[in-house]
Amino acid sequence: MFKKILIANRGEIAVRIIRACKELNIKSATIYSEADKTSLHTRLADESYLIGDAKSSESYLNGKKIIELAKQIGADAIHPGYGFFSENHSFIKNVENEKIKFIGPSSKSVSLMGNKTSARKLMKKNNIPIVPGTTSPIKTSKIGKIKAEEIGYPILIKAVSGGGGKGMRVVYNSQEFDEAFKSTKRQAKNSFGSDKVYIEKFIENPKHIEVQILGDNFGNYIHLFERECSIQRRHQKIIEESPSSFVDEKTRNRITETAINAAKACKYQNAGTVEFLMDKNKNFYFLEMNTRLQVEHPVTEFITGIDLVIQQIRIASGLKLNINQNDISIHGHSIECRIYAEDPENDFLPSTGKLTNFNIPAGPGVRVDTGFEIGSEISMYYDPMIAKLVCWSNDRISAINRMKRALDEFEIIGVTHNINFLKLIMNNKKFKDGIFDINFMIIYLCINFNFL
Repeated sequence: MFKKILIANRGEIAVRIIRACKELNIKSATIYSEADKTSLHTRLADESYLIGDAKSSESYLNGKKIIELAKQIGADAIHPGYGFFSENHSFIKNVENEKIKFIGPSSKSVSLMGNKTSARKLMKKNNIPIVPGTTSPIKTSKIGKIKAEEIGYPILIKAVSGGGGKGMRVVYNSQEFDEAFKSTKRQAKNSFGSDKVYIEKFIENPKHIEVQILGDNFGNYIHLFERECSIQRRHQKIIEESPSSFVDEKTRNRITETAINAAKACKYQNAGTVEFLMDKNKNFYFLEMNTRLQVEHPVTEFITGIDLVIQQIRIASGLKLNINQNDISIHGHSIECRIYAEDPENDFLPSTGKLTNFNIPAGPGVRVDTGFEIGSEISMYYDPMIAKLVCWSNDRISAINRMKRALDEFEIIGVTHNINFLKLIMNNKKFKDGIFDINFMIIYLCINFNFL
């Protein structure tokens, strides 16, 4: 087992990893920027080091400095959390070259699955259903229009290196194609450093279902069931739950087996998530693989009782999985709400400021993951998520009721936040009945807030 882990992240995920380290009697070291000098993660860790200025490019994305620090302090391993360097295969390769363990998959797996077209090719080769579309980048608008006609409108133009809901455009006919092609390539270049794009069939009104998997260094794989992630704004999740009320046992068996096969296809190690789109007839298609710990991992931990961060550390240290598939079953239902510093009534504009009051809910089946406390600054430099509120109960309806109670208890003063908006969703009849897909938010906002 490792003696010291350097956590190359900040906020709630850094705190989450610190706590896992303490339970394993491993020393934790964190980095922090000028903007995060008084952050919770800097105080909870055994060691904390100033890494640079507030801008991510000069601090949390300074890979060379992070690796040098790991060597200086004698860290056995680096845990990236999510975001920042968690899916950067070049950074992971540099870590591997320095004989430091990266707590996550290999650089080869990340490179393979991070490129959307190569991932689609691999999945297709291994008989894993993919969304109909191209498996190579589209070089010109003319070629793209020919492919789009073959696939059939509506289609999606997507960045090869995309993620986080960025770098994609829906196109409903050939007249819209040229402009969408140019704008997607432009955004792809600006966001991901590559303007390569490909085309997928646009599946209308799908569910976004993902499967959590674990794989060790000895060829052992397990799944930890599925998560329902269809409540999204700007293609980014704000509410997740496990299990999905839409997925029956037969479909669950098929989709989890497919996720395991996808992990095996790229010789995946550590924690990962295989994401699918599922249509109204419960046909599902491989969307992508997230080669890291997911923001929403707590809902899986609640229903399985398995600590995913501890499993990550164990696997990276060279230990075999200490869980068999038969050991795992679904217990109850869990829901996560992401608490953001943003204004839902003003197009979700981020909010900044000092938390003058920050009282978090508690009680049975309630968990709050956060990196903030009273006096903390919500900065303009980083993601505006303040906390993850996760509730568990015996069934979905009682989990929703528990979430409503917990949201009522949550008090935040100092920034605009989305708690009241989340309450409205919890009280929405279609949400409570499980009748929703990834367009739920668009319809809901149009009806209730006159958006779009």
